[in-house]
Amino acid sequence: MDEYMSSPRVWGLTCPGFREEVTRARRWTRDILSGHPCADDAELIVSELGSNALNHTASGTNFGTFHLTLSLSAQTVAISISDSGGSPEPHPTEADPYDTHGRGLSIVMALACRVDITGNQHGRTVTAQLVAHQKADR
Repeated sequence: MDEYMSSPRVWGLTCPGFREEVTRARRWTRDILSGHPCADDAELIVSELGSNALNHTASGTNFGTFHLTLSLSAQTVAISISDSGGSPEPHPTEADPYDTHGRGLSIVMALACRVDITGNQHGRTVTAQLVAHQKADR
């Protein structure tokens, strides 16, 4: 990394509560993290957390939104998705092997070195942290 990466850089994107916005958020993440060793995992995390926000909170209703924040430092990528609230606290579940859903937060927790959930029924933020050297060790 060069001298301009000595402190974290932060980007934000607010998305309307439509399914196609998850695709836009993934593409935006991929463009920002182009060439970064955590880019693929970050893109998958954005997809899972964005989909969860739309499926399980008021973000997926008329006039709902979710906000994506990417923070990038020399070795760390932090991905945060803030939703519009209205649901119980998210938690990982064990999905039936034949279910087509129910694994999103478990996938995020498996990829990230740390996951934090803050907020309440009025809006929550899920933050997943990736570390580049851990990715290289896998």
